[in-house]
Amino acid sequence: MILIVGLGNPGTKYGGTFHNVGFMAVDALKERLKVKWNIKREGDSRVAKGELDGVKFVLAKPETYMNLSGTAVKKLVAAYGVDEARELLVCYDDVDLPVGKLRLREEGSAGTHNGMRNIVSELNTTQFARLRIGTATEQLKDGEVALIDFVLSKIPYELKPTLDGALSSAAEAMIQFIKGEEIARIQEKLNRK
Repeated sequence: MILIVGLGNPGTKYGGTFHNVGFMAVDALKERLKVKWNIKREGDSRVAKGELDGVKFVLAKPETYMNLSGTAVKKLVAAYGVDEARELLVCYDDVDLPVGKLRLREEGSAGTHNGMRNIVSELNTTQFARLRIGTATEQLKDGEVALIDFVLSKIPYELKPTLDGALSSAAEAMIQFIKGEEIARIQEKLNRK
């Protein structure tokens, strides 16, 4: 069973913000895989289930708010018997990467991302795949806006084409992950873009 989790904050107030890019990526994946969100929540998350090339998968968007994402992820990992090191991928926004840049890793630290810090704390491991989607703009780099204000701000219209391209590439990378493609091979494809 593959578990793919997109991070974000629930509710219309946070829709279209930089911090919800993980949600957007999983939404893009859901559309590509032609699955629907279940009406019933599971493990404090909105979930969609399906099968691709004989591999069962669960897509999830935690509804615990970003800083408590680990609580929801831990429940899903337990409920589905997921092996974090081989079957879990977490997708989220990253202010340390330029807008639209993607980075896929098999493991690593949580960095400055509070949602990831909570997941690492709850799972007690850094041994799981993560797909980071860059959101850093010149405005943020130049210190013109505080980090908390930036991540909770709406994505400007002029950046949407860049992010839409990144979300499409992220969805394709997650499909390859579900199919069992090696992370190194997926990374090669992402780095060519």
